[in-house]
Amino acid sequence: VQLQASGGGLVRAGGSLRLSCVASGSIFCINRMDWYRQAPGKERELVATIFSGGITDYADSAKGRFAISRDNDKKSSYLQMNSLKPEDTAVYYCKFLWGWGPEYVASWGQGTLVTVSS
Repeated sequence: VQLQASGGGLVRAGGSLRLSCVASGSIFCINRMDWYRQAPGKERELVATIFSGGITDYADSAKGRFAISRDNDKKSSYLQMNSLKPEDTAVYYCKFLWGWGPEYVASWGQGTLVTVSS
């Protein structure tokens, strides 16, 4: 199973980016899809989650600006990021939790760099 994250880039403050994460391989029953980010010198933090039923959850820093979505048929997750701020600069990683349960498999994408200039 491989996850491919894309969509990062350089954007000015106030701008928008849409990140994508696509899974390939023998992945099934994706329970939850997460987006994390890691800024230089900081720990990786959870930004947004979407569960199989469509319920979403966001870090306080992302609420009102970011929107996570999923396409189960395409085994994909998306993170729409609006009103970007310089403090959103980080490498963004996707993670999928999948399998039959109760013990799920966690698969990570390679990360995509988002740089927000002031």
